Amino acid sequence: MAKINNSQHPSGTGGGMPNGAAVADFKTYPEAVSYVERMLKGNFPATSIAIVGTGLSTVERVRSKINYGKVAISGAMNGSWLGLFVYLVFGSSGQTTTEPASPIFSLGSALLVGAGVGMLWQVVRFSLNRSKRNFSSASAVVASSYAVLVPTELTGEAAQAFIKGGETEA
Repeated sequence: MAKINNSQHPSGTGGGMPNGAAVADFKTYPEAVSYVERMLKGNFPATSIAIVGTGLSTVERVRSKINYGKVAISGAMNGSWLGLFVYLVFGSSGQTTTEPASPIFSLGSALLVGAGVGMLWQVVRFSLNRSKRNFSSASAVVASSYAVLVPTELTGEAAQAFIKGGETEA
């Protein structure tokens, strides 16, 4: 398996690459996690294990097309929440008399004004950024492979812990 060396930090922890040797390689992250969990069940020290992804790529998945209608509806919804908050904070006067407090403005007007302001704000923002992109997306960093690393002097113990962890599952 591959041997990784790091001269920045003796234990391999911290911001750099960890010291050690790869005891297993996987195509997916969940497979690497499963391997580590089995090693931990075999009482291998958790602080001596690292999962290292290699062949990193950024993947951006397009979720939907954005248009003025969607932007306006989203702005109105967010603005309504703002209107509700303003109503709860400032909606009724704080009179100190024995008479019940009369509202300064109604809940409906607070929601309506909030929706209008939110809609206007989002449409203006979208208009200013329209030349950049017309879609929403989500990005993630993915690796083409994952290696489970342990300190070189503990590779034998790692293999034994993996076997022992499998026995406790059965």
